[in-house]
Amino acid sequence: MKRSKVNQIMREAEAFLKQHQFYLPPFAHWTPEDWQAKGEEACEIADHGLGWDITDFGLGKYDEFGLLLFTIRNGDKANLAQGRGKVYAEKILLVGDHQMTPFHFHWHKTEDIINRGGGKLMLRLFNSTEDEGLAETDIQVSLDGVVHTFKAGDTVCLNPGESITLTTGLYHNFWAEDGMVLAGEVSTVNDDHTDNRFYEPVGRFSEIEEDEPPLHLLIGDYAQYYQPARA
Repeated sequence: MKRSKVNQIMREAEAFLKQHQFYLPPFAHWTPEDWQAKGEEACEIADHGLGWDITDFGLGKYDEFGLLLFTIRNGDKANLAQGRGKVYAEKILLVGDHQMTPFHFHWHKTEDIINRGGGKLMLRLFNSTEDEGLAETDIQVSLDGVVHTFKAGDTVCLNPGESITLTTGLYHNFWAEDGMVLAGEVSTVNDDHTDNRFYEPVGRFSEIEEDEPPLHLLIGDYAQYYQPARA
């Protein structure tokens, strides 16, 4: 993706979030120069992958296959192992009208996906087989605390205010209809480097072509711009 496209997506996202009165934390608005001036006090943001994450899944067609995520908070695996500390994560996702996120599941993460406003959020579901294929078995999921049973490959529609719990090993893809969706994700600790199993091979993080300076940093930019002296 070109950096100019990433910057454009960020500007449009900020306008959409303002329209829906959803406010990001202060570090969302830091410039690259702000990051270069930060010290060790900001390590949690970089170490835990908080911030902007914009991907076209390596397919080069963001408007058709893409997703904007912003990780607001996230613990780490050590917390989960100890059963204490920050064992959760929270993201917001902007899902464009008919913009697809490809089929995937998580080996470790259980997540609630919430439609927080905008259009309808559509999800298609399959259980996974032992060899990580698509199973033809019925699916049981919780929608806002009520258990529902669906056939393999059924599509679930979440209207604003509705949510679904996606457990480990449950394949899902999703898209929006009737306008962009502001979606929330509340989950156990998130690791996007090792805990995404895509049904068809795609790239989780996009390669960025630097045709203009960054507006705000993506989580993949921290290593270049943020190099604090650590104790």
